[in-house]
Amino acid sequence: MATVTYRQALRDTLRAEMLRDENVFLMGEEIGVFEGSYKITEGLLKEFGERRVRDTPIAEEGFVGAAIGAAMLGLRPVVEIMTINFSLLALDQIVNHAAKIYGMFGGQCSVPLVIRTPGGGGQQLGATHSQNVELYYSFVPGLKVVAPSTPLEASAMLKAAIRDDDPVLFLENLALYNTKGEVPDDIAEVEPAEIGRAAVTRPGTDITIVGYSRMAHVALEVAEKLAADGISAEVVDLRSLRPLDRETIVESVRRTGCAVIAEDDWLTYGIGAEIAATIQEGAFDWLDAPVRRVAMAEVPLPYAKPLELAALPSADSLVTAVRETLRATGRLSLETAR
Repeated sequence: MATVTYRQALRDTLRAEMLRDENVFLMGEEIGVFEGSYKITEGLLKEFGERRVRDTPIAEEGFVGAAIGAAMLGLRPVVEIMTINFSLLALDQIVNHAAKIYGMFGGQCSVPLVIRTPGGGGQQLGATHSQNVELYYSFVPGLKVVAPSTPLEASAMLKAAIRDDDPVLFLENLALYNTKGEVPDDIAEVEPAEIGRAAVTRPGTDITIVGYSRMAHVALEVAEKLAADGISAEVVDLRSLRPLDRETIVESVRRTGCAVIAEDDWLTYGIGAEIAATIQEGAFDWLDAPVRRVAMAEVPLPYAKPLELAALPSADSLVTAVRETLRATGRLSLETAR
């Protein structure tokens, strides 16, 4: 096994899939000569040439539409949109075309398209460049939406997305790019993940913490910290937002009796609200306390670093929510809950 960054896992997986299937090609702003804003496509133009690594104009609606057409004709485009915020410029192509062509054509035409795009705050990029708007896409039937949290999961999910015959929105969080994890020495040996399947990344008995992307990463850190205080937290990493693995979520909460949901987005109408509804429908009789949610402050994210950090969900805010939830069950004394 090799220890690599999330960024390197993505780059190596793109290369492996391009070597495996000549129909896979890349499109996006500055992904060729400049090698990508985040260097995910470093070296790929030199290796594969302009035919398969295509720099595009700053026109998201145009090049996403071109990628949809290429996918309809049998190619497998992987589009990089510089940030998820810019994907809003291609909303019509993604929602009204990529997501609906298979159904509207009676299954006669597939759209095997991957859209890779990072999001998230904490980088002082301002309110319009620091959003998590995955809810917009997770809401739409016909799209698949995935959000891996580790280098290994990023590789496995990216392979699955590229090989899938449906359009897949592949979410990356900017804060994860430099995080490290183990992957096989030969990235080609990574097995594609099952889209629509969550993972219990840490078993526990006292409480379930549900998260995805960066907050699944934070949830594991929090579970380690809580373990030192004798609290056994089970962590569920969603990995896939659409389809959503409701069964794994419900089974976990039935085992632990309470849950906290962590997401890097606004609280109202968010992914966490859907998970909370899923728990209420499937595990209500097993709950010993109300489901709690930890999310971003409902404001356009400030640019000033102290304000930005204050607005984002943190490990400390998640620890507090877990302790308060357990206190509500009567399993923790007031002193311990603090």
